Amino acid sequence: MKLPSEFIEKYKKLLGNDANSFFDGFDKPVKQGFRVNPLKENLPQAEDLNHPIKYCSYGYFGAVNGKSVDHQSGVIYSQEPSAMYVGEVVDAHPGEKILDLCAAPGGKTTHIASYMKNEGVLVTNEIDKKRAKILVENVERFGIENALILNETPKMISKYFPRYFDKIAIDAPCSGEGMFRKNPDATNYWSQAYVEECANRQKDILKMAMKTLKPGGQIIYSTCTFAPEEDEQIIEWLLDNYNLEVVPIKKYSGMDSGHPEWTSKQYESLSGTIRLFPHHFDGEGHFIAKLISKGEGKAKKIKQQVDNLSVEQRKLWNSFKDENLNDFNPKHLLTFGDQLFSYEDGIPQLKGLKVMRPGLLLGTFKKNRFEPSYALALALHSSQIKNKVEISLEEWKKYVHGDTIQCSNNLEKGWYQLICENQAVGFGKIVNGTIKNFFPKGLRFNL
Repeated sequence: MKLPSEFIEKYKKLLGNDANSFFDGFDKPVKQGFRVNPLKENLPQAEDLNHPIKYCSYGYFGAVNGKSVDHQSGVIYSQEPSAMYVGEVVDAHPGEKILDLCAAPGGKTTHIASYMKNEGVLVTNEIDKKRAKILVENVERFGIENALILNETPKMISKYFPRYFDKIAIDAPCSGEGMFRKNPDATNYWSQAYVEECANRQKDILKMAMKTLKPGGQIIYSTCTFAPEEDEQIIEWLLDNYNLEVVPIKKYSGMDSGHPEWTSKQYESLSGTIRLFPHHFDGEGHFIAKLISKGEGKAKKIKQQVDNLSVEQRKLWNSFKDENLNDFNPKHLLTFGDQLFSYEDGIPQLKGLKVMRPGLLLGTFKKNRFEPSYALALALHSSQIKNKVEISLEEWKKYVHGDTIQCSNNLEKGWYQLICENQAVGFGKIVNGTIKNFFPKGLRFNL
C-alpha cells in the first residue's frame, strides 16, 4: 500500500525498529468477523461457529452474507474483530444507564445491548442524519427494546442528561489511520493537520460527554487511529482536566499497551490503555482506554417522560395485545404522531430533542385498528406471540422481495410471526390462504 510520506516519517520515529513490520502490516489481508445475538432465542443455522474470538464472548472470525436469513433476522451482526473489544471493555450490565455517543452504524450499540438484556437505558446517538437511519435499522434488526435513538449534538445531550450515565462509550471520529487497510482511499486525505483537527474535535466531544457522567461513572474512549495526538495524548488531557483515573484493561495475546512516552507528562497509568496493531494482532488498528470518575455527589434529578396515549389508542393497543401476544407488557407507552413506542423508566422528557426512536416501535395506529411493526416481530420470542407460521427459504425470498405468500386455508385470519430457519423474520397477515406482506418497503431486496 502506498502510504503518505509524512505518515511514514512520523511512525519511523515513533516505532523505531518495529516500523518496517508496522508498514508491512498494511499489506496483510483484512480479517473479517461477526457476533451472534444473544437476545435471539436460537443460534444461527448457516454460519460457521468453529472459529471463536477468544476476547469476545459472542464473536467469531468469518465473513457474513448480508442477504441471508441469519443477517436479515438479526441473529448475527457483522463487525470488524478489533472493534469487538470495545464492547467487551464497556462491560455493560442489565439495569445500567449507558450512552453510546458516536454510535452509527451500530456495532458498539448492539454489542452493549447484548449484555444489558433489554434492562436499563441505552441511549445511542448519531449526529449525522443519514447514518442515524442506518443505526435505527441495525438496532431494530437486533431486537433491542431499551434503546433511545437520537440524532443530536453532544451539547444537546449534555443539556438533557446531566450527570445521568453510569457508562459512556465514545468511539470518537478520528483520522482513521487504523482503517487504511480496509479503506485505502483514506490515505488521500490524511495529513498531520487533519490529525490535529480530529484531536481538537475529540476534546470538544469529551467536554460535553463529561457533563453527562455520574460520579463514579466510566468513560470508554476508543479510536481507529494510531496517532498519539488522538489516543494517549487525549487521555493525558482528560487526566489533566478532570478528576478521572485510568482503569487498566485486560490484554490478550497480540494486544499492546499504550505508550506513556508518546505524551508530554508520561503518566505511567497510560500503559493501562490498549493498542491494537495489525502487524501484531488479527484485526485493524484500534486504541481503547477506560477511565473512572473519582468525583463525588449524586446524579441530578431530571423531569421524566410520561405516557401520552389517548383512551382510544390504549383501547386499540390492548385489543391487539390481548388477541396476539402473551406475557409482553411494556413498562411505558408513548406516541409520536400515529406511531406507538414502548420506552424505559427514567428517560428525560424528550420535547426538543431530535428523536429517531424513543424505544421499541410497537406499531402504527390506522383507522380503528393497530398495525404491528417489523421491529416488534424481530423482538418477540416465540413464547410471547400466539400465532406463528413456518415459511420455507424460497418463501422467505419472496417475503423480503415484498411478495405475498400462499399458505394453508386452514389457518385463521390474523397476524402471524413468520419463522424461517428457526428465526423470526417479520409479520404477515393471513387472509383466505394468503400471507399479506408487511416487510418494510425500504428494506426489501432481491436474491
